[in-house]
Amino acid sequence: MGKTITYRTFGIILALAFILTNITKAQGPPIYTDTPILLGLDGGGIRTFGKFTSTGNGNAFVQPLAIPYNLTTDFQIGIVQPFVALFPKGKESKSGFGNLTVFGKYSVFEKNGRGKTFRGIVKYKQSFNTGSADVSPAAVISQFDFVTGYITTKFGIYASAGYAFVSQNMPDKIFYNFAFGYPLLPQRYPPFQLNLFLELNGSRTLEANKNVIFLSPGIQLIITSTFLVEAGFQIPVVDDTGITNYSASLGIRYLIF
Repeated sequence: MGKTITYRTFGIILALAFILTNITKAQGPPIYTDTPILLGLDGGGIRTFGKFTSTGNGNAFVQPLAIPYNLTTDFQIGIVQPFVALFPKGKESKSGFGNLTVFGKYSVFEKNGRGKTFRGIVKYKQSFNTGSADVSPAAVISQFDFVTGYITTKFGIYASAGYAFVSQNMPDKIFYNFAFGYPLLPQRYPPFQLNLFLELNGSRTLEANKNVIFLSPGIQLIITSTFLVEAGFQIPVVDDTGITNYSASLGIRYLIF
């Protein structure tokens, strides 16, 4: 059971650490789904967020530190180093640094209009077995994703699909996500925005032929251009594994510089 929490936690880490970007004026990135927006801050910066997650099997806290850098306006690279604390139900808590991950994102198309943008990126991320064995999976993961989004000042539609190659003779995985975002407040500057999100987040474990699909409502408050608070709840609508109960999360994202 504790191992299940570990892998689910790192799934959340990988899903969320790479949507950690600058905060747009009208709408922030989805809570569980990636965004195709590559934002700069003069080409780089340091970003972090703290996220507390509760499931039927226990609780977890994740604090990733992300350092992205734009080599060009279309090509971004970066690293993510998470700190993880696991609190399995009925077992001893564990904490430590998780596996280091490097990533690259490349914009393949971008079409902009007044108050709207349609974009798509390809992304590659590679984890390394550098973290503590108490909180890190032994497997090394190489994942390719395609992420697209149509984002306006009135709503945002996001979608992504990915394939993960997993080492240690473990089965590979397919990931797919869809999100709809709706800002409740008009666009303003300095930004102060309240956003609602409804997401569908799924994965299929190959060889074992196991599927997990979450319906994920959430709410997000953008307080400044560098700080937001968000909360989400994931409800399994399909779970062939029979071990996923729910996932509730509360987190912040902060752009350090």
